[in-house]
Amino acid sequence: MTFDDLGAVTNIYNIAIKEGRSTFNSKLFTPQLWEESHLFNCRYVYLKDDKVVGWIALCPMSKRECYKGCVEVSLYVHPDYRSQGVGTALLSHLITESEKKGYWSLYSCIFSTNTQSIKLHQKLGFRLIGEREKVAKDIFGVWQNTTLLELRSNLII
Repeated sequence: MTFDDLGAVTNIYNIAIKEGRSTFNSKLFTPQLWEESHLFNCRYVYLKDDKVVGWIALCPMSKRECYKGCVEVSLYVHPDYRSQGVGTALLSHLITESEKKGYWSLYSCIFSTNTQSIKLHQKLGFRLIGEREKVAKDIFGVWQNTTLLELRSNLII
């Protein structure tokens, strides 16, 4: 991901915010806000015909030093390119690259209704670690459950 990609990245994320099916955020993001909320390394985009159609990045789980290797995965694909292998390619790449950067725990919190994303994570080795019932309301005022998944790195002995 380059600085020039941030406009397309935030556009894809803002589409997801408006859809209300994958994030509790209700305020549209600017490139600056997106930059502030994601780690600098392990940011990747998927290009199709030189157009950003998906992205993946990491968010810190905690500011505490002891948790520096535990990160949350943020993965979004433009609606026109879903179910075409974009998410699989991005998440596969992130798994490999994040371990090289020393991250030992990848965590995802997914709306339980988003079964396609849950299946994608499980296909690539994430395990179910829990569910939260009616944890928050989406932008439409509907209570949502979330499914928590984790992938532990081989860095842990």
